[in-house]
Amino acid sequence: MQNINIGKSGISVPFLGMGTWAIGGGAWWGDNDDALSVKAIQTAVEQGIQWIDTAPIYGLYHSEEVVGEAMKHIDRDKVVLSTKCGLEWRHESPILHKVVDGVQVYRDLSAKGIIEDVEDSLRRLHTDHLDVLYTHWQSPDFGVYPLEETMEAMMKLKEQGKIRAIGASNVTSDIIRGYCKYGQLDVIQEKYSLLTRRIEKQLLPTCKELGVSVQAYSPLEQGLLTGKVTMDTTYPEGSTRNTNPCFQPTRRAQALELLAKWSDLTEKYNCTMAQLVIAMTARMIPGLHVLCGARKPEQVLDNAGAMHIKLDGADAVRMKWDVDAIS
Repeated sequence: MQNINIGKSGISVPFLGMGTWAIGGGAWWGDNDDALSVKAIQTAVEQGIQWIDTAPIYGLYHSEEVVGEAMKHIDRDKVVLSTKCGLEWRHESPILHKVVDGVQVYRDLSAKGIIEDVEDSLRRLHTDHLDVLYTHWQSPDFGVYPLEETMEAMMKLKEQGKIRAIGASNVTSDIIRGYCKYGQLDVIQEKYSLLTRRIEKQLLPTCKELGVSVQAYSPLEQGLLTGKVTMDTTYPEGSTRNTNPCFQPTRRAQALELLAKWSDLTEKYNCTMAQLVIAMTARMIPGLHVLCGARKPEQVLDNAGAMHIKLDGADAVRMKWDVDAIS
């Protein structure tokens, strides 16, 4: 399987990466078996999934701590490790992000905040460098944290060898251009699935123009595209699925009808529906990096199976037509 580049960084990896938000636990995900999570990360690397993504906010440092524990048992050279900066609860800032597990979290994209974030992440992750550093959420007021200051700090960290590539998450086309004005932006991380395709028109043209890669999170649309959800499936009060437009009756029915059309393809490729969807998602945008979350080894193994599916051109065209028909 051919590796694909991460922007202009010189780093290349298989298209599939492992997300570790759920490993952080907390009110959002519930309790985890940390030893099992460590084994899941080890399994991912054994299966050829090189890119492991985390963030301080995932479980209020807990995800980074678990990933750091796993890194003690993994050859660092086999892993492309990314984390994020810019969300803060060591101190207050002028911009409140939201309350997470009873803790007030603020946005801080100042040079001082970014450098402190990176030093703390390096310690928790038991490494001397990060392969990719994302700004997690952007400032709604660049008068408070100028983009030039943010990028200057990240470029300095890159010059020091503490990070190898610069990324940004939750951005607009103008913000992408702003980052590229002041330095080298290599990758953005945004939500993208066969049902949620806004980035194709809103961000992708700018990324193509400037040589910025895209890493897609939530490609299985919170489980809706796994084939395990029905029209009768319900979720507890407070679940984000209840407010996700794709889980509303009309859109959910469209999604389930779409998957039903592809039952013959799961037989043809001897794969699960989730694997088929992941493989197709990777085909939707040339050079797309796809990030799939997991916290158990069996989930990792299921995701990894997508890397071995080689869709026939005719099947890919057929699936693309089906997806376009409900967009």
